[in-house]
Amino acid sequence: ETVEVVILIFKNWLRDLAGAWVFYTILPKWPIIKPRFKRIARFSSYIGVLIGFLQSIVWLLLKYFNWPNISIALISIAISILITGGLHFDGLMDTADGISAGPSKRIKAMKDSRVGAMGVQSLVIILIFQIAAIIKLDFYAPFAFPIAAFWGRVSQLFAIENYEYIFKRESPSFHHKYWEGLSKELKPSLIIFFTGIIVFLFLSNFNISNTLLLIYCILSGLITSILIPDLINKFLGGQCGDGYGAGLVTTETTNLLLLSFILVPN
Repeated sequence: ETVEVVILIFKNWLRDLAGAWVFYTILPKWPIIKPRFKRIARFSSYIGVLIGFLQSIVWLLLKYFNWPNISIALISIAISILITGGLHFDGLMDTADGISAGPSKRIKAMKDSRVGAMGVQSLVIILIFQIAAIIKLDFYAPFAFPIAAFWGRVSQLFAIENYEYIFKRESPSFHHKYWEGLSKELKPSLIIFFTGIIVFLFLSNFNISNTLLLIYCILSGLITSILIPDLINKFLGGQCGDGYGAGLVTTETTNLLLLSFILVPN
């Protein structure tokens, strides 16, 4: 009986992971496995780490052929946008438009298919920050990509857990509908988290410098993934799909900047 329960849990995990793959990317569906969309947010960090590793591989490949850093940075960002279909950047622009419109017109502005001036400005600013951080990271960029992508996705989990969905009257959030609490929804991300720590400790020398670096990466990622959704919640008076996307992009960008400061101080 215990074996059957484990197999069932594993099958559901695969189906939810397949659902996250379909929802968060434009990549082809998995063969055989039928996706399930009940609890896909908990697997968004897996998608983020995958995208981060793809960015790292492309960075290393282009670096091998002596491409300039600015070109590699632009292509690295383009990879993330292409794989996700620009989903999160769209949320960033809609959220910026909603905030700038003020409380009375906020929801109308966010639902408008047209992008306003503040939305365009937010996109340009975020892209500039990402490009600047990636260029400064240089050799360390492949290390930073999956870390920043991971914490960006974790921020969504904190947002879903802690804040009210502002469009619940018009269309209830399917994330909240099947939500089983942060302690359960965070478990897949914790697997990545502890696996990353083990790999880091295995590949690096265990000394004070590396230990401090590990602590810094953990604390900076955890703090930003909690504080940024809280900030968006205060601006919007709640959270929504666009807010989750804005929080993801902002958290990811902030972590790239923070990593560029600590890994390349000069």
